[in-house]
Amino acid sequence: CIKKYMKFIAFDLETTGTVPGVDQIVEIGAVRFLNGEVEAVYSTLVDPLRPIPPGASKVNGITDDMVRGKAKIEDLLPSFAEFCGEDLMIAHNAPFDTQFLIADIKRFETSAPKGLVIDTLSISRKVFPGLANYKLGTLVQHLKIPTTDFHRAEEDATYAGKLFFELIKRISINGQPPNIENLVALTGKPELRFPQIKRQPKQMDLFSLL
Repeated sequence: CIKKYMKFIAFDLETTGTVPGVDQIVEIGAVRFLNGEVEAVYSTLVDPLRPIPPGASKVNGITDDMVRGKAKIEDLLPSFAEFCGEDLMIAHNAPFDTQFLIADIKRFETSAPKGLVIDTLSISRKVFPGLANYKLGTLVQHLKIPTTDFHRAEEDATYAGKLFFELIKRISINGQPPNIENLVALTGKPELRFPQIKRQPKQMDLFSLL
């Protein structure tokens, strides 16, 4: 039993492809966990303002009709940042999702979550050596976590959060979870955070004054 109060945000994206800054986000799912239980959910489709490739739709089931007329990413990022606040953030293959968000945060100079981002994929490889692969579905099945669908943002964020809690239980000592520094060290990767951008006022166009 973990004795320490634990709050974190698990998040996941669905996208039109695999290249941050080129391909676009079509769904954001974020789930706030408190001591292993779901406390709140942020889930929304995003209009990418371009057709979704058939290959992407085949994976996530999201079609052009589903996203048409939904909010644009620049209008959603502030509410996403507000939902996440300063909480610890986790994702499975976190660098992938984080780089997509960073590309849009920089492009639109929006606010961003302030918490450290931890990758469950990297930690899973250390905690469960020898698995055939470390896909989220494989790990969830290995841990016998009940499932419904995969490859939708809210569901995958929920599974990632449950996976993280199981990982924490296994690496806690006498019910005390590891500190943040040790968690980062366990990923074997540099600390990962979102940029905090102070929006610069645009210079006034002199011609508009003439």
